[in-house]
Amino acid sequence: MTFMALRIDIVTAFPELVEHALTFSMFGRSRKRNLVELHVHQLRDYAADKHRTIDDTPYGGGGGMVLKAEPMFLAVEHLLGLPPIGSDDHVARHIDPDTEVVLLSPQGELFVQKTAVQLSLKSRLVLLCGHYKGIDERVREKLATLTLSIGDYVCSGGEYPALVVADAVARLIPGTLNDAESALTDSFTDEGLDCAAYTKPVDFRGMRVPQELLSGNHVEIRKWREAMKREHTRKYRPDLVTGNKD
Repeated sequence: MTFMALRIDIVTAFPELVEHALTFSMFGRSRKRNLVELHVHQLRDYAADKHRTIDDTPYGGGGGMVLKAEPMFLAVEHLLGLPPIGSDDHVARHIDPDTEVVLLSPQGELFVQKTAVQLSLKSRLVLLCGHYKGIDERVREKLATLTLSIGDYVCSGGEYPALVVADAVARLIPGTLNDAESALTDSFTDEGLDCAAYTKPVDFRGMRVPQELLSGNHVEIRKWREAMKREHTRKYRPDLVTGNKD
């Protein structure tokens, strides 16, 4: 059986920002091990005019600039080999289920660990980075199969959320982490927080590692960790406890 690397395409007006950041840590390791194939694309290469214009003033007035629809449509159509997407069409009609076109936007659904797991099972992700005031709504309506937000705040552009999504997905691909079990015990894997972690020395300024972790009894250690997960979740993220979610 031949393993196919996950291909991630990132469409952005600031490719250097994205490309450089993804040479480090777990994502960099995934690339070196040929588990992830990264392609970063300059949005301006798909602009229609000689000035490579990708933004314009918003209809209806108001401050800020809005990313134009045309360069983003041309970029996605070129990358995925699609015909021009018109008013009665959608990108989803032309791509297979293993491909996802993701728009990073504060107006998207919240990106959570469950979503990262689902995306890690895909064969190709195309991440579209907005910038400036926003992006022409026709991009979301016709090009995106999924719109994601990393939180209830606004970044300068979609590049930073794209980095978050790419990293969270890549570390879940088998072979990225040297210790595969580590990903299975991450916070939010079971919709709760991970337990407390300690390392050497046993005693630091009078603060000791819990005795349960020093016992060598793996059954007791497992019980202690499960109890700590529940305690941490109740203490630090009570909104994650069943019955307390909005």
